[in-house]
Amino acid sequence: MKFFDLPKIDLHCHLDGSLSPSLNEYLKAFMIPNMVMQSKESLRRVTFELFEDAAKENVKYMEVRFAPVLHTVKGVEIEDIIQSVLEGIREAEDKYEINGNLILSCMRNMSADIAREVIEKGRKFLGKGVVAVDLCANEEEGFCEKFLEPISLARKYGYKVTIHAGETGIGKNVLDAVELLGAERIGHGIFIKDHMEAYKIVKDKNIVLEMCPTSNVQTKAVKNFSEHPIYNFHKDGIKVTVNTDNRSVSNINMKKEFEIVSKEFNISSEDYKH
Repeated sequence: MKFFDLPKIDLHCHLDGSLSPSLNEYLKAFMIPNMVMQSKESLRRVTFELFEDAAKENVKYMEVRFAPVLHTVKGVEIEDIIQSVLEGIREAEDKYEINGNLILSCMRNMSADIAREVIEKGRKFLGKGVVAVDLCANEEEGFCEKFLEPISLARKYGYKVTIHAGETGIGKNVLDAVELLGAERIGHGIFIKDHMEAYKIVKDKNIVLEMCPTSNVQTKAVKNFSEHPIYNFHKDGIKVTVNTDNRSVSNINMKKEFEIVSKEFNISSEDYKH
């Protein structure tokens, strides 16, 4: 298949990122772009350029996510930060054949009160480009309980919920994300393969897994592409999507990501469509 020509969707793409060999080091690398992205103009421009690049890969729809609190160092208000990113998306939509929306990420290494603040301040953008809330950063077992109240509030306001979970060997976090937080999508979810209850609830409830094979190899979540569970999940009826995660971190785009998955698992055009 000619992957460049195929229309694509990217549901799991971070606005900021950089390269490192393990998840903790990989996450530390976000410090450099975050230092640059501390003004409304830089946020708008970086967002526009991300969508511009995606449009040139024939990506038709993309959801970008970021943590607004990481961009307040120079005093920009959270509402202005969100608005600037949305302006970058809309500017790209006006120029290219691409549509996009925004997911507000809350950092697991920060307090539930900070998560609540992001959710409250992002509320006015629901239906205007903001579609969901996310929990991200280094994954520890049992993190969901800490965020029960703010995520419940987000659902009440009308946010969709996607949670990073099961990325680093803790399948139970996926179970908790669905049962306790009401997650409709899971970022990564690799390690449901080792947790029967998590696997079953993802399959039975049609939870979508936002899978990022290149990123998962680089963070050592899996040893190599051939060990990635994405194709086995797909063949067993689990809803999986292919995504970039962090384009600059991984030196990846959607065309390359699909080429890798196609080569490793010999996917057919029917697999791609479904």
